[in-house]
Amino acid sequence: MSRAMPALPRLGPDSLAALPDAIARPRYDRAALRPAIVHLGLGAFFRAHGALYTEDVLNAQGGDWGIVGASLQRPDQRDRLAPQQGLYTAIEHGPEGARARVVGNLLGVLVAPEDPAALVARLADPETHIVSLTVTEKGYCHDPATGRLRPDHAEIRADLEQPDAPRSAPGFLVAALRRRRAAGLPPFTVLCCDNLPHNGRLLAGLLRDHAALRDDAVAAWIEAEVPFPCTMVDRIVPALTEADLAEARALTGHEDAAPVVHEPFRQWVIEDRFAGDARPDWALAGAQFAADVAPFEHMKLRLLNGAHSALAYLGYLAGHETIGDTMADAAFAGFLRALWREEMLPTLPPPPGTDLLAYTDALAARFANPAIRHRTWQIAMDGSQKLPQRLLGTVRERLAQGLPIPRLALVVAAWIRYVGGVDERGGAIDVRDPLAAALREALDAAGGDPAARVRAALGFPAIFGTDLPAEPRFTDAVTDAYRRLLAAGARAALA
Repeated sequence: MSRAMPALPRLGPDSLAALPDAIARPRYDRAALRPAIVHLGLGAFFRAHGALYTEDVLNAQGGDWGIVGASLQRPDQRDRLAPQQGLYTAIEHGPEGARARVVGNLLGVLVAPEDPAALVARLADPETHIVSLTVTEKGYCHDPATGRLRPDHAEIRADLEQPDAPRSAPGFLVAALRRRRAAGLPPFTVLCCDNLPHNGRLLAGLLRDHAALRDDAVAAWIEAEVPFPCTMVDRIVPALTEADLAEARALTGHEDAAPVVHEPFRQWVIEDRFAGDARPDWALAGAQFAADVAPFEHMKLRLLNGAHSALAYLGYLAGHETIGDTMADAAFAGFLRALWREEMLPTLPPPPGTDLLAYTDALAARFANPAIRHRTWQIAMDGSQKLPQRLLGTVRERLAQGLPIPRLALVVAAWIRYVGGVDERGGAIDVRDPLAAALREALDAAGGDPAARVRAALGFPAIFGTDLPAEPRFTDAVTDAYRRLLAAGARAALA
């Protein structure tokens, strides 16, 4: 007769002293922390990236840079972290094995739909110096093809109807900045950490557009006074699994409902423009402060994010569950290196001091890390928002130079096959995308003709603009690639 395992204690402040010696833990006074940073979109990525940079600074020199998280949709993250008083385990998976640390700088989590006024008040409070964001591409309520705010977006319409109880990330930021301006307070710094080109400037334009829908004076104040530094962030952070929860229990001897798992590599390049120069000294933790982030951002969006999307769609169609599994297939690893070498690198100027071939070699090793179980399905989410930034810029540049696009066209074709909702074995694909229903409807209406299906998918100007669907070199290449996918499958189509 088997016996149930005894319950482990829940991770919390009282358990820090009882952690195994190998587990790093906060070395600063948590009671000294103040809510100086508010982070919108408190998912796994920020807790494995920006929060860890801040943790390293606090461990090195102390200070009061505490973080308040905000969930814009669901209470799940709050419900996992609140019983632990914000503590969580960060587990690094490298070639030499796993290392764990307990992170202590998270002061609490607000849930915007439950009490939007509380989040606006926290943002507007003079103690808040930085508001950072990882809300994913779709969280900005914009047209990815033009970079402009969509006034017809449901969340933006709701913001305008109830400006003191907004729903969107831009709406919360504008509501808080409007309140600070009215109170004669200086603005906070808005620090976008999502994978968007020129992300700071993009978000500045979106907030200006949003504010101008109600008050041109607020829009002008935001444009003149609020700093929006551009950033580039890089670390692979897979979605949490039951195996990760079990690993956190084994490493710490405690129940942790909210651990994060990440690779050893991390990078954060930040434009050094902050309101009142108020920011943690993230350079102590390895962040790079630069006058121009664009070259680093350009490199990462195209070579890492673009390659990730390529492996996600083609790998998923071929039956590979993770990026590591996909890279273990020599056909995919060879395709990726050819995509980089033949189609991406020739159009990409290197950032200062960067060897792009060495960068792609390092990326290939990171992608192949078997300890990082980054699912192709997870990366494939929200492709309608990601393709314009990750792949279509390279397509346009190559076409402008009269260069062929066979591999890029195959990736676009794989995305079309993916959003059609049926995989190569006839199984249903759980497509997660803001345009999923509209794309599926358009593809179903096109019937079985490959050329008609490609035309239907390319007929979304929010993704492809009006130029690419009118360019035969693009449409023909994608149609030919789509036919190969249907006839031979993703793995054979790589050849």
